[in-house]
Amino acid sequence: MPPESLVLDASGLQFKSNIPSEFVWPDHEKPCLHPPQLAIPPIDLGGFLSGDPHVVSTATQLVNEACKKHGFFLVVNHGIDSQLIAKAHEYMDLFFGMQLSQKQRLQRKIGDHCGYANSFTGRFSSKLPWKETLSFRYSADCKNSNIVEDYFLNAMGEDFKHFGRVYQEYCEAMSKLSLGIMELLGLGLGVERTYFRDFFQGNDSIMRLNYYPPCQKPNLTLGTGPHCDPNSLTILHQDQVHGLQVFFEENWYSIDPNPNAFVINIGDTFMALSNGIYKSCLHRAVVNSETVRKSLAFFLCPGMDKVVKPPSSLVSSMNPRTYPDFTWPVLLEFTQKHYRADMNTLNAFSSWLHQQHTIN
Repeated sequence: MPPESLVLDASGLQFKSNIPSEFVWPDHEKPCLHPPQLAIPPIDLGGFLSGDPHVVSTATQLVNEACKKHGFFLVVNHGIDSQLIAKAHEYMDLFFGMQLSQKQRLQRKIGDHCGYANSFTGRFSSKLPWKETLSFRYSADCKNSNIVEDYFLNAMGEDFKHFGRVYQEYCEAMSKLSLGIMELLGLGLGVERTYFRDFFQGNDSIMRLNYYPPCQKPNLTLGTGPHCDPNSLTILHQDQVHGLQVFFEENWYSIDPNPNAFVINIGDTFMALSNGIYKSCLHRAVVNSETVRKSLAFFLCPGMDKVVKPPSSLVSSMNPRTYPDFTWPVLLEFTQKHYRADMNTLNAFSSWLHQQHTIN
């Protein structure tokens, strides 16, 4: 267990020339700070949803190629209000700029996936990420219509009601956006256009605010280690600071920030839903010595009782079942209590599930 005194307090640690050893990553995982850029043609989501045959055909082809190669693409013309995005970034600055003791009022409990986390120091003792995060649950179920707003109100008080309202609106916009993207993925895989949209209609998802302070030794640490997201789909909005990198054909590539685009990556749960046809995106984040980097990440997840299994049309003698049936809460618990998410999470989870069934 790591020492409780070890915290990434951005107000002080970012200026130290020597960083604690817990933040130093092994040589083979240390970052390449100036990798080549990965050129990704952005997909016109608005044109796709309008039904323009040419745009639909082009978008379907682009997303199919990208998801089979590396599980990563960009969407533009997405319809999300730029002022809402700006407000979400502004409030992120406000939250992470507070005193550590104030942020810790939302402290994440061990084994939980929501709350404030400071480099995950309570969970890991080595290869710590150089970041602070705030995660909270979003539900598209009408019974939980104000779940984000209520979370901040209950935990932080009346002063945070508007703060919660902004992120409630942002999550609702991300949920709507994700359903449009699911139509695109359905067409790309050759299943009914509404198949995956319907599957995620009542999603129970996670919103995360990522804050990467400057680091005086950025070549020794990582903001986020190499991993595939365990959820279904990640919708990311970066600020103007470089840091996101994607792994493709044995190389790390930098992804240019684009304020008009959302970064989309396939997660492990959707890889299972596609029977392994679409690849979960292996990615990481690097830090720099001069500037804070921030990102907004919406992790689309199925409803709690949805069974994750591919449609029968994606299973054949040429492409037999790759992963066992499961529900999202079981995979989520696995990543919170038994396994640190990396590039092998889904295979490790499949083996663990098999062992559980054997024992029982």
